[in-house]
Amino acid sequence: MAELAGKVALVTGGASGLGRATVLALAAAGARVVVADVAEEAGRAVAAEVEGEFVAVDVADCEANQAMVAFAVERCGGIDLVHLNAGVSSNTAPGDGFDLALYRRAMGVNLDGVVFGMHAALPALRARGGGSVVSTASLAGLTGVPMDPIYCANKHAVVGFTRAMAGLVGPEGIRVNAVCPGFAESAIIAGIREQLIESGFTIIPAGQVADAVLALFGGDANGECWVVQAGREPIPYAFRGIPGPRV
Repeated sequence: MAELAGKVALVTGGASGLGRATVLALAAAGARVVVADVAEEAGRAVAAEVEGEFVAVDVADCEANQAMVAFAVERCGGIDLVHLNAGVSSNTAPGDGFDLALYRRAMGVNLDGVVFGMHAALPALRARGGGSVVSTASLAGLTGVPMDPIYCANKHAVVGFTRAMAGLVGPEGIRVNAVCPGFAESAIIAGIREQLIESGFTIIPAGQVADAVLALFGGDANGECWVVQAGREPIPYAFRGIPGPRV
C-alpha cells in the first residue's frame, strides 16, 4: 500500500499474534514500526525483524502509554498510525470463583489500554496534522459471548469508544476505526484452540486481520468497525438505528 510508505506506525501488543502480523504487514508496506509490548524479549525480536524500534509498556498504565508515545516521537520524529491492539482474556466471570484481580487486569489491558493509548497518541497525531487509529475489538464487541462476559464487556466498550472518538476527532483529520475479528490466531485462544476446531470453527489467520487493519489505515473510513471472518472479505458492521420516541 503505497500510501503507507514512509509513515511511522505504533503497534501495541506487537510481540505476537495479531499485533506481530500487523507489524510485519506495515513494514512490508514501507512503514517504520514501533513495537510496544510487555513481553520484552519477543517484542525486541519482532522489532529487529522489521528493523524497527521496541518499547516496553504495560498499556494498563496511563503514564506508561505517554512514555511509549514519547519514545516513538523521539526515535522516529512523530507518529502517523496507531494500532491499539494489546488484549487478554479475563479467565473470570461474576459468580462463584470471581477473581477481582483478573477482572481488573482484563479491564486494564482491553479497555484502559485503548483509552490511555488514544489519550497519549492524540497530541502526536495532531502535531502531524492528522493520522489514523485502529483498535482491535472483536466479534465479542458486537454480540454476547457467554464464555467470557468480562472480555465481551471490554470489547463492547471499545466499539462504543471507537464510534464516539471518531466523531470527536474526525474533524481534526484523525480517523478512528476498529477491527472485530472472530476467533483469530493469537495467544487469547491458545487454551481453547483445539476445542474450537473440534466444534467446527475455522481459525482466522492473523495475517487476514492485519490486512484489514492496513486497509483501514490506508483508506478513508472513520467510525467504522470492520467484521473479520474466515473466508470472507472484511466488511463494516451495519449498526441499527436507535428507535426514536413515540409521539
